[in-house]
Amino acid sequence: MSAKIAAPRGTFDILPEQSAQRALVEHAARELLEAAGYARIETPAFEATELFSRGVGEATDIVQKEMYSFDDGGGRSLTLRPEGTAPVCRAYVEHGMHKLPAPVKLYYLGPFFRAERPQKGRYREFWQVGAEVLGSDDPAVDAELIVLLHDLLKRLGATVRLRLSSLANAQTRAAYREELAAYLRANEHELSETVRSRIDLNPLRAFDSDDLRTQAVMAKAPRLIDRLDSEDAKHFAEVRSLLELAGIPYEIDSTLVRGLDYYTRTLFEFTSDALGAQSGVGGGGRYDGLVELIGGPPTPGIGWAAGIERIVLAAQVSATRDVPPDLYVAHEGRRADAFTLTLAARTAGLRAQMELGGRSLKGQLKHAERISARHLAILDAQGTRLDGKPAEDIVRQVLSA
Repeated sequence: MSAKIAAPRGTFDILPEQSAQRALVEHAARELLEAAGYARIETPAFEATELFSRGVGEATDIVQKEMYSFDDGGGRSLTLRPEGTAPVCRAYVEHGMHKLPAPVKLYYLGPFFRAERPQKGRYREFWQVGAEVLGSDDPAVDAELIVLLHDLLKRLGATVRLRLSSLANAQTRAAYREELAAYLRANEHELSETVRSRIDLNPLRAFDSDDLRTQAVMAKAPRLIDRLDSEDAKHFAEVRSLLELAGIPYEIDSTLVRGLDYYTRTLFEFTSDALGAQSGVGGGGRYDGLVELIGGPPTPGIGWAAGIERIVLAAQVSATRDVPPDLYVAHEGRRADAFTLTLAARTAGLRAQMELGGRSLKGQLKHAERISARHLAILDAQGTRLDGKPAEDIVRQVLSA
């Protein structure tokens, strides 16, 4: 016997009993987002590697360590998409969507890939639902997106906390990076080797360190949120005011950072205690320079993404896998008649199944009961019976029942 072949580590199979949970999340997301004016967009599973190295940032963990990149055989480097915002922005530029009335409101749902260490609810292939708004820097856009993600998680039964911060504009953040890098160099002997190695590349990621000595250093580090200029401070205040109008509680977290370089201004994350140490369910922020960075016109943007697997865990989503059939067609040797009847029932809009497992008539009756069929048609030597009674038109009877 040949050795069994298992799925690669960090990937998973979506079994029938799990697909109903995911379908519930996907349905809720579609219903909520489309009602708010968001249209669905889907981008390819792989993109030019340059899109992520330029858009996400060369110094990020995603680009340095977590991307699945490969040569396409023609000397071009392609990458399985590790996140959804850069591809959506690429499509926005490529298809001239900047000519549409602003803002352009989009959402997506699909698989993404990162070569990170698998953990509870975190896989190397994972599914995300995401929403993006391009073409407006109105604080109401920020608030709307946060409210939509909050409402989606709440609708599905998740108990979450909202962490909120601001990363300022690119100029303010660049000055702050220098200030923070100088602080880290002054305390370099107390930092972990990983943080020391990227002081010049990405000093803000020091706030993410799980090293205790580094955390002690970062507790006294200067905060970007204290360096906001008047315009950024006003924008952040207006976002908070709108969230308060919506009745959504939040906590200001000056240590909140993301593993992507393109964020500016509003930054947010929803967390759940149900997920343990890696508690993030979904989040995002504003990225006002990203479209221009990848070759488009200056375009403000903001968006979020949430992991389907993490939502299912955080919300403890439960769903019934099977919808009982309206009609089950049992037969004794009358396969063609059973097939014709089943097709006629489906054409009429009924959920219909026929016996395909080679069971005895007694076994078929037990199976019909097992799947909770609403009606049972029996085709045997005595003729055709519906629920044990003679019937001239089975489909009509089931439809009128």
